[in-house]
Amino acid sequence: MTLQTILILLLVGLLAGVLSGMVGVGGGLIIVPALVFILGYSQLQAQGTSLGVLLLPAGLLAVINYYQKGYVDLKVVLILAAGFLVGGWLGSKISLSMPETIVKKIFAAFMILAGIKMLFIDK
Repeated sequence: MTLQTILILLLVGLLAGVLSGMVGVGGGLIIVPALVFILGYSQLQAQGTSLGVLLLPAGLLAVINYYQKGYVDLKVVLILAAGFLVGGWLGSKISLSMPETIVKKIFAAFMILAGIKMLFIDK
């Protein structure tokens, strides 16, 4: 791995961490596109790598800050985590059984729809 690649990864991680701490996004919206478009990863490699970051306590300090201010409902976290655990397993099985071009289009469509809703549709 070159020094340039290491620096790019550090910058992408920093940006993803900042945005994750600020608005709750990072993996899907920052890391995956950066790995695909800047470092030439395949869509599936980028998704798998992004999920690998989630497995580590990458957001732990941000969560502690939000928890200390009363913005983390631990019951909801545990319920969502249970669903995320099963959903992540199921989603990875589905994704890995599909052609990568389809997975990429689904990812892009999701980002577009989420952006349109957030920009133009109240509630």
